[in-house]
Amino acid sequence: MTTTASTARRNGRALTYAVLGWAVAYGGVRLAWTVGEAPDFRQFGSDLLGFTGWRSVALCVAVGVLAVTLDRVATWRPILAGVAWTVAGALIAAAAILLPELVGFLLFTVGPYFDPVAFASRLACAIGAVLLGLATARYQRRTRGECPDCSRTVAPGWRRSTPARWARWAAYAAVAGLITRFAAQVVVGFDGLTQDASIIGLEIGLVLAGVLLPLALVHGWGEIWPGWVPLLAGRTIPRPLLLVPGFGLGVGIVAYFGMGMVQLMSGSISEFSDTFLWVALSAYCLLGIGLITASSDYHLRTRSACRACGR
Repeated sequence: MTTTASTARRNGRALTYAVLGWAVAYGGVRLAWTVGEAPDFRQFGSDLLGFTGWRSVALCVAVGVLAVTLDRVATWRPILAGVAWTVAGALIAAAAILLPELVGFLLFTVGPYFDPVAFASRLACAIGAVLLGLATARYQRRTRGECPDCSRTVAPGWRRSTPARWARWAAYAAVAGLITRFAAQVVVGFDGLTQDASIIGLEIGLVLAGVLLPLALVHGWGEIWPGWVPLLAGRTIPRPLLLVPGFGLGVGIVAYFGMGMVQLMSGSISEFSDTFLWVALSAYCLLGIGLITASSDYHLRTRSACRACGR
């Protein structure tokens, strides 16, 4: 075994232990809250959405089993990867309320109903999703393709310099989703929302995330700073500057508003009409899916070529 392979194996084992440690620690908390007395979460009735009680314990057990399986299996099995990504998605959906809480931190207003215990639990749940996602991605790199370094499946030397057509459509769909959301609000009225500084800040953030970000992911000025940007014009834009908010916001938006649609289907009571909620939630989900899709293309198109195989 080469030094590089040995180091990669040790790093992989460390990641497996991290996922297992999370499953034991967080699973232990969920078990204690299930068989004992859970904290009183006044605002939503629970810290997580959809996965409470024994369902949350089962989710942690599934993460632990998947951590070991992903480490032990030496061949590419799409079903295994699909199950792992599904469980990671379930963890993100369960912690979906984390999105507005993080936005509140950015706007320096957490609101009167902020619960630090619930926030810590949701954050821990999201961390588990990230760890399982990293373990799944490592499994894919280790077992897919012919190159042991990258496991990419494209032809050697094949590089795409322009965005794919589907990525452009996804970016425009994201913008359309944001426009639809604001149009729906115009129809029902803002009812004093424009007088709240935090809401105004959130609306500005939505415009940036729903217009500039998706368009930057599929246009040249998302890779090279435009000429009108002082001091940075002509320089390469760091990939994480777009990929982190692109994937992060996209996944968070789909999880949060997707769970909102699930609650709406279950008959949850709201001050807004069902028609408005269906339009608004669907528009948000369209925005999130568009961001994830455009970010995926940006990642594939701008990543560095593998030094071993040129892919």
